[in-house]
Formats: sequence, structure tokens, C-alpha cells
Amino acid sequence: MDVNAGIIDQRVLGIVKDHPDWLPPGNDLAMKKSAAFVLLCMSTCLEMTLEESAELLTEGGNDAGVDGLHIGEVEDSEFLVTIFQGKYKIKDLRGEANFPENDVQKVAGTVQVLFDPYRKVALNEKIAPKIEEIRSLIYDGYIPIVRVILCNNGTKWTDQADNWLSEAIKDYGDKVSFLHFNHDSIVHILQRNKQINATLTLSGKAIVEDMNYMRVLVGRVAVQEIQRLFNEHGDNLLERNVRRYLGLHTNRVNTAIHNTLRNPAESDKFYFYNNGITAVCDRFDYNAFQQSDYQVQLKNVQVINGGQTCKTIQETLNDAWTSVVDQSAYLLIRVYQLADTHGELVQDITYATNSQNPVDLRDLRSNDEVQKQLALGMSDLGYTYKRHREEGGSGSSVITSSVVAEAVLAIWRERPHQAKFRRKEHFGKLYGDIFKELNASQALLAALIFRAVENERKRPTTAAPPDFLPYASHYIAMLIGRKLLANRSITSDGISHLNFQKLIQTFEGRQAHYHAEATESLRKALTFCYGDRNVSLQQLAATFRRGDLLEIIDGSQS
Repeated sequence: MDVNAGIIDQRVLGIVKDHPDWLPPGNDLAMKKSAAFVLLCMSTCLEMTLEESAELLTEGGNDAGVDGLHIGEVEDSEFLVTIFQGKYKIKDLRGEANFPENDVQKVAGTVQVLFDPYRKVALNEKIAPKIEEIRSLIYDGYIPIVRVILCNNGTKWTDQADNWLSEAIKDYGDKVSFLHFNHDSIVHILQRNKQINATLTLSGKAIVEDMNYMRVLVGRVAVQEIQRLFNEHGDNLLERNVRRYLGLHTNRVNTAIHNTLRNPAESDKFYFYNNGITAVCDRFDYNAFQQSDYQVQLKNVQVINGGQTCKTIQETLNDAWTSVVDQSAYLLIRVYQLADTHGELVQDITYATNSQNPVDLRDLRSNDEVQKQLALGMSDLGYTYKRHREEGGSGSSVITSSVVAEAVLAIWRERPHQAKFRRKEHFGKLYGDIFKELNASQALLAALIFRAVENERKRPTTAAPPDFLPYASHYIAMLIGRKLLANRSITSDGISHLNFQKLIQTFEGRQAHYHAEATESLRKALTFCYGDRNVSLQQLAATFRRGDLLEIIDGSQS
């Protein structure tokens, strides 16, 4: 038995035992373990909780060979779609089996079928709404960037399968990539908290200064050194970097870096085109008797800004199709030696150097005063507030800051479309709108309403749920919030610890009634908008992205 394969099998069995409701029904252990493995892969790849990843599972009959599907947000007129297909060996845990050739060939053809808005294909109820949402975005002119992750507890596919994928990529261009992910990949990510000590060779002169009991080094490093460093230590170097690597084909800045490095006429100017990288460490040492070209020893080093640049350099230089990059392609590097007592300074530096591009600012905001106040207030109400993405713990009494942001924006701020489709801005541009003067009772009530609505979406209690239900959670939650406040004759500003329990009791007692009323209000709004004609899932997906649906809802009720 391969050690890593054994570790992952133990985790897979744990998911099967602890969360059977997330997995396919029945007693087929092989099917359940396969789904649990895909769930674990999605959680690890996308940095989500297992519960959040369970929402992405699509496997079953008529799943088009797709076991999991995640749709990213629109950025620069593009959106990232990640497709997961898993193959899990139940009895063979040696970790030596290739990903099956025939499945590689099938998935290569699946992409074209799923992403053509005009192709008819029979799909199950889990995947159909997601595919039609993708097709709706394509129909509106947005461009999908597709990342297909083939997961197994063995080795990569064969050379023949690689040839099939190469031919498929020729047809798709740079909009589709195929990646392998296995048990070793998961364990590697789970172990990334390991302290990293590294040596980095600078080029030319460098500046070293002592400043307020801290040390600063500013120098120039060849891109080949960055390639070597990341080949040796990988994403462990980015443990404290809030910008996660988006992939070469999902970010125009990354693509520009790639193109500059590959262009012999431009690569020597790379130093001037790039902002460089910032790293922190416990200590750096070098031979001060040298005048230049220092070899710097770094203890417990982390790249806190420039992770995307580093990863793109690594991927570009590792690409067998890339010609040799000019040795004069350099990068600016700043290294800060900070003692353990400067933990808050690391936080401030990380925020300042990353906040221009709010890819995921939840961790950066986690130490804000309002976040600490919400944590304290929810604790007094009997709940645990998770400010950080990687904090442990789960269950009905645990509320995450991301869910609070989404729920408050949808319900009390009445911006349901922004709550769903602008999640990356919740802790960036929209942060003040969401959290300003927000107390724990308001935040918790919104989160519990939204959680109940999401549970109804996932497991409808009505015999024939409406077709629009998969797209409507944020609007339904908003309408329920309105009804609840109207019944108690207060506004959202009046929610506090003094009336929180009564509001919860009212909501729980009338939850089914509120949901039915909200659903009927949306049905009327859609009839007001489209009349009695049939509306496709594509049209429904597009309608719930529109801000003017709010006006239509109000207009249909007046």
C-alpha cells in the first residue's frame, strides 16, 4: 500500500461515515467512496470546506462524465469553470494505476458539447442548472476558461491519452487546460505548513538596511532562480499569500508575464515591466564581504506578494515548448526580516501589498475591529463566528464570515444579485456597504435565514419545486427578511440582542409560510416579465443576474 494513498483512503472512509447525506443514496460503497474522493479533491483544489464542495457534486446518471463542477465569477469578460472527473481504486491502494485512457478521451470531447449553448443534451437535475447558467453567460458574450481536473488515487494518464488531449487543446486554443490531481497532490497540500528554509542567489548589487529593529533587503534575482525555488518548495512558499494562483489562462496579467518571458525581444525588459515580489522571513544571512551576487540564506521564508508572478514564471520556464528564456530576465525582490513579535505588521504588509486586487480578502479583513466584534457578539448568542477561511470546526452553531457577507448583502442591504455574482468583492469594494454598523444579531439572523433557504434549495420539501429555485436563493432570502421584519413591525436597524430570540422564534415558526410567499412573489415577477410562455433555464439564469429584477418584483406586487 502506498502511504499517501492509505492516508487519503482513510479520509475518504471518514467522509462516507460522517456525511452519508452528501453522497449518492444506496448501499454501493464503491460509488460512495468515489464521490467522497471527488469531494475531497474539490475541497483541496478550490480551498473550500467539504460542505461547500458537496454542493458541487454532479455525478449520477446523465452527468456527461462530470463528477463535479464549479463556476467562477466574471472577470475581464471571462469566467473560470472547473470540471472534476474522478476515478478511485477501491481495493488497489498501491497508487500505480494510470488514469484510464478511454475516460480521458471521453472528457476531451465532453467540453465542446457542454459549452455550446445550442447543443441539446440530457442532463440530471444536479448538473443541468449549472450548465445552463454557463450557457447563459456564454450567450451574453462572456468567455469561459475551462480547467478540467482529472483525479485518481494513482498515476497520470498514458502517452496515448496525452496525445488525445494535445489534439483537443489545438481545437480549443488556450481556453481549456487538463490537469492531473491525485492522492500525492492532496497530501502535499495538507502538509504545506512546513517551515521553509531556502537559499536564493541575487544578481548584481543589493541594498540591506536595519529599520526599527527590522531588516530589509532589496535586490535583483534571475527568473531562473524563482523557477528553481518553486520547483523545490512549490506552493508551500505561498502559505501566507492571500492571492492564490489563478492559472495561466485565467488572468490577463499572468498571460502578459508568460508572453514577455517567451519573447526574446522583450524578456530582458521583464524587470521593468513587473512590480516584483515581496517575501518575509525570520532571518536572512549573506556574506557581507562580497560586493554583489549575494547568496542569501532565508529562514522560514514566505512569499506574501507576487505569488502569481512566481507561479507563472515557474510554469512558463517548466513548459517544454518554451524556448530558453534570456538569462537577463530579472525580477525585483524585497525581503523583510521580521521577528515573531511583528505578527500584526506581517498582516498589515500583506494587506497593503495585495489589496489592489481583491481576489480573496477575507483573511486580510479577519482582524478588523468589526470582525472581532461580530465574533464576540455571536459567542454571547451561542454561536461560533469563523473569521478565517482555514479555522477548524463545523456544525449548525458555526457561522462563517463569507456566509454572513453574502446573507447580509442579499437580505438587509437588498442586493441579492451582488450577493451571488460579486462574491470576490464582498471583502473588497463592498466590504463597507456590508459590514458598516453591523451587529452580531443582524449578521446571525441573516445567516440563519440564508442557510434555511439554501437547505430548501438543496433538498426541496415541496413535491414540485419551481424551475427557478436553483437560481433564486438570494432573492427568496431577501423577501423572507422583508416579511419577517414586517411581521415584527421593525426595520433591520432595530435588530439587536434584545429581540433576537423572538425574531428567530417567529422565523422558525413561519419558515415554510415565508418561503412559499417568497416563491410565489418571484413566480408573479417572472410572469410579469415573460407572460405565460415557457422560460428556459438559460433565460432564468440570466434573469436572476439582473439588478432590475428587484424593480420587477416590486412592480408585480403593487
